Amino acid sequence: MVYLDNAATTQMSKGAIAAMLDVMNTTFGNPSSTHHFGRSANKQLRESRQIIADLLETNPQHIFFTSGGTESNNTVLKGYALAHKHQGKHIISTAIEHHAVLETLDYLVEHFDFEVTYIQPENGQITAQQIKDALRDDTILVSTMYANNETGLLLPIEDIGKLLENHPAAFHVDAVQAIGKIPIYPEKLGIDFLSASAHKFHGPKGIGFLYARPLVFEKLLHGGSQEEKRRAGTENLAAIVGMATALQENLNQVEENVTHVNQLKQQLLEELAGIDFYLNEDGEHLPYVINVGFPKQNKDLLLLRLDLAGIAVSTGSACTAGVSEPSHVLAALYGSQSPRLAESIRISLSEQTTSQEITTLTQTLKNIIGGHNGI
Repeated sequence: MVYLDNAATTQMSKGAIAAMLDVMNTTFGNPSSTHHFGRSANKQLRESRQIIADLLETNPQHIFFTSGGTESNNTVLKGYALAHKHQGKHIISTAIEHHAVLETLDYLVEHFDFEVTYIQPENGQITAQQIKDALRDDTILVSTMYANNETGLLLPIEDIGKLLENHPAAFHVDAVQAIGKIPIYPEKLGIDFLSASAHKFHGPKGIGFLYARPLVFEKLLHGGSQEEKRRAGTENLAAIVGMATALQENLNQVEENVTHVNQLKQQLLEELAGIDFYLNEDGEHLPYVINVGFPKQNKDLLLLRLDLAGIAVSTGSACTAGVSEPSHVLAALYGSQSPRLAESIRISLSEQTTSQEITTLTQTLKNIIGGHNGI
């Protein structure tokens, strides 16, 4: 079996698994309890928070734990918007965001009369100038992803951060696809809120974190004073330790990882020579996500044939699995009538991907497309 769907989720690292097992075997106390068992758990909780804060070059008080990217995004978009609606009800985002952002914004529009300006890509890019042109006096929040989950497109986060230095709007970045793959320092980039999910960088599922500057926002969960009263609920200590371990492992060898993945991407493109294909990318992209189209090849049938051959890729976001609707990302980039929407698949790599797996994929694609033109 060949797994090339790392944008959907990654295999847990051995280090993260070992760290979690150690916690589950030795530290079962509630971090909020004041006795020995609770203090022991709280110590590991604080250490994990410190590890993540150090990797982001920030204060541990700016890191709080959530169930993942979706909760982190919802916390910012709902919590900040509702707490500041008296200052304005205008939000800026982009047309290529993850559904965890788009659907939350739809909720704010439908139930609380917010207005959202969605920046459309121009020549395959989102620019800071587009954000600047959309800013208004009543804009209270700008929310963009760091790297797109379907194409790997990198957005100009640093430029947007500098732009917003002179505007009161808060800046939220959905960094789920980028964190662990490149160094990210929110305070240097002018980011007010940053969302992350552990299972995208070889940590466990169901755990994530939100970097948040000391800005006022309404919390989504009530019932306890955990996480500095920002997120009620007993912390998932084992998963938090696993997440901190995985993020540290990735960022400690980030240059080697990027070099390896870049080599794999180049190998993929070289080995695809001989069959007709195109890349859905313009400008700067993460090498981890490769969105490639094959003219006159039906993506769903191609995905099925690859799966039968033991190769796992995807046609887009795993959060829309089972839904046959065209990609909203490709539609925004190339138009809703573009054949790319029906012909493109997503191949996503990790540092665990091997050269042999790339060769297996390319040979299988050649066999399928060469032997069944227009499947």
